This record gives sequence, C-alpha cells and structure tokens, in this order.
Amino acid sequence: MPRVAALISYPVNGCAGTPLERAVSAPAGLPHDRAFMVVDEEGAFRSQRGSPRLALIRPGVEEGGRLLLLDAPGAAPVRVPVRAEGPRSGATMHGRPFEAVDQGEGAARWLTGVLGEPSRLVRVAPGHDRVVTGRFTGTSAFADSSSALVLSLSSLDLLNGRLAEAGAPALPMDRFRPNIVVSGWPEPHTEDGVLTMRIGGTGLGFSKPCKRCAVTTVDQDTGEKAGPEPLRTLASYRRWAEGGVVFGAKFAVLEPGPIAVGDEVEVHDWAEGERALVELAGPGRAARG
Repeated sequence: MPRVAALISYPVNGCAGTPLERAVSAPAGLPHDRAFMVVDEEGAFRSQRGSPRLALIRPGVEEGGRLLLLDAPGAAPVRVPVRAEGPRSGATMHGRPFEAVDQGEGAARWLTGVLGEPSRLVRVAPGHDRVVTGRFTGTSAFADSSSALVLSLSSLDLLNGRLAEAGAPALPMDRFRPNIVVSGWPEPHTEDGVLTMRIGGTGLGFSKPCKRCAVTTVDQDTGEKAGPEPLRTLASYRRWAEGGVVFGAKFAVLEPGPIAVGDEVEVHDWAEGERALVELAGPGRAARG
C-alpha cells in the first residue's frame, strides 16, 4: 500500500527543510514552503548552485508564522519577526521579477555572516499571484516551479543501486529536496506515470518532471559540493528528451486539504494506461521513465 513516508517544507528557498508529521496544504503547497528567499544586493535569488552554504541554514517557523528562526553551525541562532506587510522590494528568480517584502537588517546581517557574501531575506508579498505552468497548472511561492515535489523511496533505491555499481556512495533523500516522499511503490519512478492522486484531503495533479541541477551535488550536511554525482549516474538512465536529467515529479495542488505522514496515496488517474508522462532519451530507460 503506497503511503506518505515523509513530508518536508522548506520555509526559505535553498535552505534546509523542516520535517512535518501533518499539515494542511494550500494552493502553494505545504505550509510556509518557500515563502522566504535569500537574495543578493541586486535582489537576485541565491541558491545552492552558487551559495552551497545555504544548505547549513535550518529555518523554523514559529508563532503561527509570525516569527522565523534561523540557525546554522558556528552562528548564534536569530529570531526574525516576520514582516508580512511593508514596502515592496524587487526580487528576481531565474530572470523572472517578483515583488517581495524585505525582512530587515537583523536577518541581512546574520545571513551575510553565515554565507560570507552580502545577502538579504525577503518574503512573498501580499497578492502574490504567480501562475506555474505544466500538465496541471497551479501556483507556488518562491519554489523553482510547481508547489509539490514528489519522490518515491524505490526511485532513490534504484539510483543508489546504480551508484554502488559505479563505486560511488549511496545518497540520502535530502539531496533531492522533495516535499512528499512515497513508500510502497515497488516500481521505481512510478511518480512519473501518475496523472492525478489524492493524499489525505489533498488532491494533486502532475505538472512536469523535476529537472535536476548542480544542487544535487551539494552535501546537505556540510554545505559543500561533493563532486559529479548523482548527475553523472542519472545521465546514464534518466536523460530527458527535452534536455537535462530528471528525477522525481512536480505536482500542482488541485484541492488543498489535510495531509499527514502515513496517509495512503490513492492514484485516481494514470497517464494513458499507466504509461510514463516523462519521455526519456537514449539507452538505459527505466521501466517507468
């Protein structure tokens, strides 16, 4: 029986995740997911691609969203009173402009010290109406695209088996920063073929495959780039026909509602009789992708 093995929200885009036992999803995904973002002096977002030490920052949302705790090794934790309203500042992510609310000098000084480069913290502005495209469209805060990234344990097991064959160490799930981890799908990459599903009171629709980048090469415990894996191995069997490699699937929230670890994953519709939605190129195709 497929079930939710883990739920993870990422309050600050690019920083460590916060495990959840239960939550109520919103159109933009799990509570507070990517509601905040670290930017440089020009307002361009920082990611682990260029600032791998972001992985060391462990955010926590307190007092019903009114307080943000930031913690990192070697730095005293700081509590940031959340500014939901205030003067708007410009922020850009992947070249797309957004309005954001700056979270003040205290957060900026702390982030600059931890990352070793001038940085500020911003929050999504009221009225944020971002539309994310895909097979099913939806919205998200400052996530790269769709509001929920789903990855199965069997997909990770297959990758780690191939890494072992190549003489490389196994990788933990946090390298791939999923929101929903599914157990009980025996066939790897089953998530590729799901069109719509329900988990608890949350309805989800497939948006697009998750295209992978250099963030997957960052050790989430040390904040350092750890080499070519897993991208080198993924390229041997998960090359996307549209370019790059893919691992996991992005979903739009079609119906917000409660969701919890242990909930059954009920697939309502499969893509064309359980055929994968993800078309891969070249040899070494997995059975479902």
